[in-house]
This record gives sequence, structure tokens and C-alpha cells, in this order.
Amino acid sequence: MYDMPPEIDVRADGPLRIITLNRPDALNAVDDALHTGLARLWPRLAEDHDARAAVLTGAGKAFSAGGDFTYLAELGRDTVLREKTIAHGRDIVLGMARCRVPVVAAVNGPAVGLGCSLVSLSDIVYIAETAYLADPHVQVGLVAADGGPLTWPLHTSLLLAKEYALTGARIPAERAREMGLVNHVVADPLAEALACAKRIAEMPRQAVEATKRVLNIQLEKSVAATLDYATTAEYQSFQTDDFHATIAKLTGGK
Repeated sequence: MYDMPPEIDVRADGPLRIITLNRPDALNAVDDALHTGLARLWPRLAEDHDARAAVLTGAGKAFSAGGDFTYLAELGRDTVLREKTIAHGRDIVLGMARCRVPVVAAVNGPAVGLGCSLVSLSDIVYIAETAYLADPHVQVGLVAADGGPLTWPLHTSLLLAKEYALTGARIPAERAREMGLVNHVVADPLAEALACAKRIAEMPRQAVEATKRVLNIQLEKSVAATLDYATTAEYQSFQTDDFHATIAKLTGGK
């Protein structure tokens, strides 16, 4: 559906839309195709008149392992690709914040980097007991322009947001629930997310969508206050010596 690349599978189940990040062999790490698809996805979901709720999950063992290291290396070398990607990052954040359709995340495994951001921008989150969140942008020398720290201060205390944003440390599922970054820790997040999305889809449509908008106006205002600075800073961080040295180590100089 929605003319997505193979890296994103969108399936209709009545009024539900089941969205699956689909690079299981790479732990759903984000490459150019996946990133571009995510930028286009949310407006198309919002325009889908028959869609009443959506579930977002990952194929295989991970929700998303974050940025593919080869892709990150390309971003450091290719100015045109970097400019497109930074713009698409902005589109992903604002697209999710403005999407009229409630999005329920089923975090089936690690949600890292942009994967962590997708979780933080979802409306309700179910996470597997063995899964975790992490935003290691700083560990590879990048600013988290479209990462979890963009919205974490709305979900948890500023001190906790700083701790995990500045260290890139993993946040285990139960700790994430305690912090307010997820709603429920469960054995089967996809089944629970589908059940939740079905309940939402059965509610009065205008009431659901307008209530989501009321809540997300606060989210959008907060994001708008920081997004321009964040994207500019991330663009600059792709050109730093620290980033290039780190990526060289991770990719073996490729």
C-alpha cells in the first residue's frame, strides 16, 4: 500500500493499517530507502480515508537497530544525500506529529536511534519484555535531530532525558515504562497493539482524531521550538572529525 519501498510493508486489516519496518536481515537498520519511505508514509496514512488506527512494528528480531553504518558513511561523504536525509528527517517528525490516525507501536525488539524516535512519536507504546530503547547519536558523533531526545522531555523528566541522550545508554523495557517512555511491557507486543488499535478504531471517529490533535498540538509546539536548530546541528555533525573517525572504525574504513 501507499507505493512504499519493499523496506516498509503496509497492510490493511479492515480499518487498521499494519506498518512493518521490513529489513529483518539487517535488524531493520535505516538505509536511504527506508528513511525516504518513512518520510512519505505519514501524509499518505493521513490521507487514507478508510484508516482509523495504525500499528507500527518491525519484522524479525528488532524494531529497528538505528542507522545503517554504511548509509551513515555515505551521508558523511555525499552532500546531496545528506541534505535530502536531513529534510526527510524533519518530514518524519512533523508527519508523525500531525498524522490524524492514531499510531500504536509494537516494539518487538531493540528500538535504537531513529527507531527510538518512531517510538517516542507514536501515540501508545507496547514493548516486549526483552526489548530496549536507546539513542546513541552522540556515541557516533551526531546530534539527535530526529532522535528520542527531541520528544523525551515531554515524556519524562529533563534530567532523565539528558542522562540517556548524553550517554546513549540503553533503556530496558521496564525502566522505559517507569520513565513514561512506553505504556506497557508485555510478552506479545504485536497482539496487544493490534487489540488496542482495534478498540480505538471502534470509537467515534471525529472524537478520536480531534482528541489526538488536541494532545499533539503540545507535541508539535515543542518540536517546532527545537527542530530547526537540531537539524542544522545534525547536518554540521556529519562533517566533524569525530563522526568520520567513529564511522571509519565501525565500517572498517569503507
